[in-house]
Amino acid sequence: MNKLFSKLFRKKRPGGHPFCSVIVAAAGSSSRMGGENKLMQPIDGVPVLAHTLMALNRAELVDEIVVAAREEDLLLFGDLCKIYGVTKPVKIVRGGESRLESVYLASLECQADAEFLAVHDGARPLAAAELIDRTIALAHRTNAAAPAVPVKDTIKVVRDGKVESTPERDSLRAVQTPQAFDASLLRAALESARASGETITDDCAAVERLGKEIYLTDGDYENIKITTPEDLLLAAELLHKRGLQS
Repeated sequence: MNKLFSKLFRKKRPGGHPFCSVIVAAAGSSSRMGGENKLMQPIDGVPVLAHTLMALNRAELVDEIVVAAREEDLLLFGDLCKIYGVTKPVKIVRGGESRLESVYLASLECQADAEFLAVHDGARPLAAAELIDRTIALAHRTNAAAPAVPVKDTIKVVRDGKVESTPERDSLRAVQTPQAFDASLLRAALESARASGETITDDCAAVERLGKEIYLTDGDYENIKITTPEDLLLAAELLHKRGLQS
């Protein structure tokens, strides 16, 4: 009953929605980019991370942005916010050795009374503001939400080089970011995962460990994650197509 009342009487911000801080995971090693910092690679002349930050800046339900970065990138990422006109409150904080640790450390730096926390990959520069808002809005109703797209390829479960099974493709989804959660739920999930020593690469998985349900909204096949040099070429093509359609 207490949880029901807390949801009904959440404090509304001037914008008419619960306060949401978005954590940007941007402390990775970019190992599959040949050692280059993939977040600073240009897409149509603009760094990957700048595209990501500008998308979050356009989203109506995002109130604060907290970027988890490597020590050597703290000032660099701060400069990006100034150069590309990010007007929402931004903090650039030191990340950890793993994605889980980075998100956890950043969660401690979010506004203390934030009702919701979302986590977005710094390397997903093409997330539309509408997708970001739709995911956060679903979290407002369900406490845990993420965008996802149907899997196009047939997936095989493999062990020791041999196929063990072929899951039904109709039941499979590729989950994207941002992933949005009730703030206390995400913090509890992160702390539990850290205590267990498990390797968690997906924030939904950390919440699932607590037995909580995740609700999915329609993702976007264009919401790609930049991992290899080929992804940069694809992202540039997608941006060009958007420009032609606008």
